[in-house]
Amino acid sequence: MNAQTHISQPETKTREMSYAEAIRDAMAIALERDPTVILMGEDIGTYGGAFQVTGDLVERFGKDRVMDTPISELGGAGVAVGAALTGLKPIYEFQFSDFAALAMEQIVNQAAKLRYMLGGEAAVPVVFRMPSGSGTGAAAQHSQSFEAWFGHVPGLKVVQPSTPADAKGLLLAALADPDPVIVFEHKLLYKMKGEVPEGYYTTPIGKAAVVRQGKDVTIVASAIMVHRALEAAAKLAKEGIEAEVIDLRSVRPIDRETIIASVKKTGKLLCVYEGVRTLGVGAEISALIAESDAFDYLDAPIQRLGGAEAPIPYNPDLERAAVPQAAGIEDVARKLARGQV
Repeated sequence: MNAQTHISQPETKTREMSYAEAIRDAMAIALERDPTVILMGEDIGTYGGAFQVTGDLVERFGKDRVMDTPISELGGAGVAVGAALTGLKPIYEFQFSDFAALAMEQIVNQAAKLRYMLGGEAAVPVVFRMPSGSGTGAAAQHSQSFEAWFGHVPGLKVVQPSTPADAKGLLLAALADPDPVIVFEHKLLYKMKGEVPEGYYTTPIGKAAVVRQGKDVTIVASAIMVHRALEAAAKLAKEGIEAEVIDLRSVRPIDRETIIASVKKTGKLLCVYEGVRTLGVGAEISALIAESDAFDYLDAPIQRLGGAEAPIPYNPDLERAAVPQAAGIEDVARKLARGQV
């Protein structure tokens, strides 16, 4: 997949990296460039992180910069927020995004609000990394998608990179931001490989990417769903249906302009997301179009394809059935394009 990656200083040299390696490269660059950057989290040191993303960074930068924290998400996140208030730039890794439920007080009531409550006199430049999503057989308490939860909170920024290049660029952009940023990293993407620019660059937060041009239907997706949407679009193209696929990349803020422009072109919109369908990201995108002048261009009702109204099952077949797959995206997009909804 060749997503449009926007970088602050264009690099011509790239090398192939996995999604996980790109994140580690971003953290290494940040640690080298800025002495105020620190890494925190459970088992991120010698063990290298729950998904081996931090790797050998503790050997390279020492335990004063790469710190294992006790098994307390509330405590660890609170220390990270406090460190950010003192002038440091912490990256706090949750082993699973699900565990952030234990730290909602620090993320939602403290990190998101302190800049506002202090009249802008203090910034909270903390980054929370959250391995997210289903597909690993980790069951109901380790497979959820909480981007809509956090996207609801003013003061937070929320991003979901779908490629190695954007995983690096969005993490570096998050570190450069004065406000708290949550980076959702889909677990199924960690081994995915792609070309990544070398050196320092940033992917702007709040800018979507049109990763496939089309004229018949717009599909807006993020994270792993971008790849499933592209798979569906490739099959639809064989039938003469050209789907335009937008990689949302940023849940808060959402790139209104890119989505509106695409819907005006195609006249049809399908929102695909892994989180539970009700009150999910697709609901916000649907409302965005309904409240804009793009509404007058619609030739069919907006469609949402989200996760099932149930906890993620452990059984592999049920787990796949609980979240959108390429075949389901293809089916709904085909019906949209043919005026069958």
